[in-house]
Amino acid sequence: MIKRNVFITGGASGIGFGIATSLAQSGHHIIIADINEDAAQSAASELVSQGFSAGAVTVDVCDAKSVAALTETLKETPVDVLVNNAGIQHVSKIEEFPPEKWQQLINIMLVGPALLTQTFLPSMRARNFGRIINIGSIHSIVASPYKSAYVAAKHGLLGLAKTVALETGDCDVTINTVCPAYVKTPLVEKQIAAQAIENNLSEEDVINKIMLEPMPKKQFISLQELADTTAFLMSDSARNITAQTLVLDGGWTAR
Repeated sequence: MIKRNVFITGGASGIGFGIATSLAQSGHHIIIADINEDAAQSAASELVSQGFSAGAVTVDVCDAKSVAALTETLKETPVDVLVNNAGIQHVSKIEEFPPEKWQQLINIMLVGPALLTQTFLPSMRARNFGRIINIGSIHSIVASPYKSAYVAAKHGLLGLAKTVALETGDCDVTINTVCPAYVKTPLVEKQIAAQAIENNLSEEDVINKIMLEPMPKKQFISLQELADTTAFLMSDSARNITAQTLVLDGGWTAR
């Protein structure tokens, strides 16, 4: 196996840290990127304490200057794999959705991945290797009420991936979007509570009647499933898989 330098946004917790841990265990060097400096350093230190290779950087993915500066910051560690994972959620009816919050979600989950791709793609092209893996969502494919900004941003990732794939057909660079149904992370735990209030349901009913109801398999997606899918997309076996949407949804979209 070839050791890769893997840059993961929102890597200090949840899905990001789950993917980071699994890829670190496989021998890759992990760069934990997060807006929270202490959280990024703590996550990287945890991996290092277990004998793995990891570092941390602080970045606001919405800040074009901050993102552009990463090439200089990481000049000794060129990024082979970019995992666009950073995300937040806000649940609200469209009539009551704060405009600044709507914009924030779009900036973090759509503009951010575009800026990071713009920053790291030149060096990937120069070295004739790169893997860009967007962590999308089942909401890249379908919609749910009260999540207009999140759904719009996650749908947008698919268009971004298709366009970049057309622009990178001349080199060994791919871009794909991994779209899981619900993963039991702190972000989803907060969603459960918010959905319970919005829908006047118990949290247990939110899980069973809203989150898992559309899934024939009735299961949350595991972090390991996401990490293994990411690892496959990094491999040479996936060099001709690009612009694709890999859906881990327990059969949700079969209906």
